Amino acid sequence: MAHVLVVDDDDHLREVVRFSLESAGHRVSEAQDGREAIRQFRSRGADLVVLDIVMPELDGLEVCRSLRGSSDVPVLFLSSRDEEVDRVLGLEMGGDDYVAKPFSPRELQARVKAMLRRSRPAEPPRDAERLSHGSLVLDAARHECHFGDREIPLTATEFQVLRTLLRAPERVFARSELVEQAYGYGHRITERTVDSHVRRIRRRFQAAGVDPIETVYGVGYRCLRLPRST
Repeated sequence: MAHVLVVDDDDHLREVVRFSLESAGHRVSEAQDGREAIRQFRSRGADLVVLDIVMPELDGLEVCRSLRGSSDVPVLFLSSRDEEVDRVLGLEMGGDDYVAKPFSPRELQARVKAMLRRSRPAEPPRDAERLSHGSLVLDAARHECHFGDREIPLTATEFQVLRTLLRAPERVFARSELVEQAYGYGHRITERTVDSHVRRIRRRFQAAGVDPIETVYGVGYRCLRLPRST
């Protein structure tokens, strides 16, 4: 059972989401606006946040930006089908996934389950994967990323994308392959979503003065040859 914070100014939609998630065994808290969501998260936390994009006073994009200032909690955006620009912006600001309205309860439950699985992996085996490339190290057991002595914070989705690339540093991965590795087979995620995750990973490494990913135009992405830190 996970604690899910549902943020939406529509009372009926919050009720629908609450019923769906409680039916799946989760504990649900609600916030009717962005400011209340931030206050609740700071006081009580959450394992996952379901966040509407369009809200008065403080919209979902600003709420996500605020959460990302101190937490890597998984964020699932709710958006209307004609809000593609907002969805992309939400992913750029740190969202992990989105569900387009109207959505089915089963789809919502499946997305939440997959996101929780990625962010709270099962107990790793003793020989859990530890990948290194130059001074970049990914530790799957601890869900940690380091470049030299600098820790690089990554969300669960960003971690899976970079992990996939590091497993075969010389190989070019198509965007569809990265979607399958990060989200699971059959997930309806666009190539623009993958591009958003890659840009976020690159920004996280800027402070270390390195870019770990090379764009192979018309094909996909692969790991760059990385220096060892001094």
